[in-house]
Amino acid sequence: MVQAGSIQLTLITPERKVLERTVDSVVIPAHDGELGVLRNRASLMCELGVGRLRFNTAEGPQQFFIDGGFAQVHANNVALLTDQAIEAGDVNNELIAEYEQRADRAPQGGADRLRARRRVSVLRVLRQTH
Repeated sequence: MVQAGSIQLTLITPERKVLERTVDSVVIPAHDGELGVLRNRASLMCELGVGRLRFNTAEGPQQFFIDGGFAQVHANNVALLTDQAIEAGDVNNELIAEYEQRADRAPQGGADRLRARRRVSVLRVLRQTH
């Protein structure tokens, strides 16, 4: 049950439920920009892009790397289904190097390469902010 003044956030990948917790606010990386969610937000569904999932808890702000998928906001519940979710604290230089190599292997000039470079950029930001 969602507590008064809070939102229930659930983050799921194909492999597992990554996160389920009560939060104060959420910023979702939608495919066309960031989407903020506070309590009593109107219901919606949106496509996720590559970006940072940010949310505030009683312990402070937290972040995850998100790689596409879908989000649903309904009745103070936010559910994110994504291909990949990496907690900011798990982002390290080796992981960034791995994603840089993937980006370098992507075909030149295509959307896949742009998306791969976006992944690297987001991971670098997460590494710097954590």
